[in-house]
Amino acid sequence: MDARDRLIVALDVETLPAALELAGRVEGTARWVKVGLELFIAEGPHAVRELRRKGFGVMLDLKLCDIPETVARATARAADLGAQLLTVHVGGGRRMMESAAEAARKAGSGLGILGVTVLTSLDDRDLAEIGVQGDVGQVVVRRARLAMESGLFGVVASPKEAASIRAAAPDGFLIVTPGVRPEGSDVGDQKRVSTPRGARAQGADFVVVGRPIRDATDPRKAAEAIIAELA
Repeated sequence: MDARDRLIVALDVETLPAALELAGRVEGTARWVKVGLELFIAEGPHAVRELRRKGFGVMLDLKLCDIPETVARATARAADLGAQLLTVHVGGGRRMMESAAEAARKAGSGLGILGVTVLTSLDDRDLAEIGVQGDVGQVVVRRARLAMESGLFGVVASPKEAASIRAAAPDGFLIVTPGVRPEGSDVGDQKRVSTPRGARAQGADFVVVGRPIRDATDPRKAAEAIIAELA
């Protein structure tokens, strides 16, 4: 895979014009973008359609977690939009994930479903507070196995767990890692982070990077530096 296909630029901005401006500044360097909750709530499905029209691959990061029927129907609508990756939360359980995977297959658009394992802003203490047993590494791998058994296309996990997931995953199972920061960058609210080179070395297929590109003086240059590490 070309290194430019391994970077997903998170368009964590308030409006579609701002998203299109940022996407335009990395166009030709990065080929994937992420539409998350902020942009989707502000602009809705039109954001996905416009970014697809401009030729970007789109990861629609909504972390769906609801009853199986609701998630299946939402998955079908995401496929209609042309999104190529869609996130659901593994915490929704096996039946929910199976329903999402089946809805994606029926849609026939090639939409891949990714299971979010444990948010990169959480650590062992946070999991204990919400009643989850086991340390983060154990929980992530356990949830990744459940996602595999449920027929998902891949998972979202921090770079810290990527190697353990890769060791347990079949060929072709996708590992997408947020919590990726260039050396010396502010980690913000992330707790389990790595550099782009480190994430790739641990087995990540894609890295999701937001603030280090969005807030850079030259987003294209920042994206190019990350891609160089991924190569």
